[in-house]
Amino acid sequence: MDKGIFSKTFSTDSVDQNFALIGSLGYQATQFNFASAGLPALPETISPQVIAAITAASGRHHVRLEAISATFNMTHPDPAVIASGMRCLEAICAAAQQLACPLVTLCTGTLDAEDQWRFHPDNNTQRAWETLVTSMRQALRIAEKYDVTLGIEPELANVINSAKKARRLIDELGSQRLKVIFDPANLFEQATLDQQHTVVQEALELLGQDIAIAHAKDRTADGTFTTAGRGVLDYGFYLKQLRASGFDGCVVTHGLAASEAGEVSALLDACLKMA
Repeated sequence: MDKGIFSKTFSTDSVDQNFALIGSLGYQATQFNFASAGLPALPETISPQVIAAITAASGRHHVRLEAISATFNMTHPDPAVIASGMRCLEAICAAAQQLACPLVTLCTGTLDAEDQWRFHPDNNTQRAWETLVTSMRQALRIAEKYDVTLGIEPELANVINSAKKARRLIDELGSQRLKVIFDPANLFEQATLDQQHTVVQEALELLGQDIAIAHAKDRTADGTFTTAGRGVLDYGFYLKQLRASGFDGCVVTHGLAASEAGEVSALLDACLKMA
């Protein structure tokens, strides 16, 4: 296993500067966001010049593109919002193919119309499930067209809010192009150490064979998100269990300040070595 970081962690003036900083801090990879190339996070068009700049920066600084973000609300109550997201997803998947990036990351969404990361009480209804399945089938057709894989991340506030629901979606859709982004901090808010261990183990038993990348952030004792290593998540246990599940890919950190990126790089080095 090795480590990466969200490109959006750093506010830089160019892709080259962004990748130089990532590489200098010891990260081998990035989960890229087109905002780091001066575009909207969900662009509808991506020029050849932008693709060339990203390719050059990746090669120059030895930072590979492990994933590219294309997160939009796939369960939005307004079909026009989903349609707009799909147009951007197509542009991003086309770019991912050109950049030889294997994974495009998604948000399974919520029925909250204003915030794709906010819980809605109807997220567990059949209506929400059917909307998501319809959206995912369309997204998978786009992924097939450009020969890329899509990643979904179980999030408590989204329609896919547990490892069990992620397993159900993957099994129902039956596509090898649908994989999991595994982040244990998204699977609980407050839990004892034993409860946390149980949640992580059970999730990995369900999803281990389908994990494309893993994430690294943390939870404080009161349930809020914090920087990896500054909360209650047992990183030694998490990464050992992740490795035992058969995962040998990239652990990507996010949800941290740029000033904390060096500290987290060292933490991940230590924990990955033990794992």
